[in-house]
Amino acid sequence: MQIKVYATLRDVVGGPSVQLDHVTQLTVGEVIDRLFTQYPDMRPLLLKGNGELHSAFHILVNGRDARYLNGLETTVSARDEIRIFPPVGGGLA
Repeated sequence: MQIKVYATLRDVVGGPSVQLDHVTQLTVGEVIDRLFTQYPDMRPLLLKGNGELHSAFHILVNGRDARYLNGLETTVSARDEIRIFPPVGGGLA
């Protein structure tokens, strides 16, 4: 499964995308957890102090915001396209 990342996240992962191998079916939350295992510096960027995902981040599954699907419980497979966009302007509140 390929996950495309943008802006500041590219610095954390060392490029424009991350490959997760041996994926059949996961939730978006499980994908994020795997990313945190590979890239621990990503955790404080994506999560608030209480462990919730920053609302300024957008996770798209096949072009649709996961918030409007089933959130972190959205099921994805190896053929799905996942993109993670950090805040574009302003910052985190």
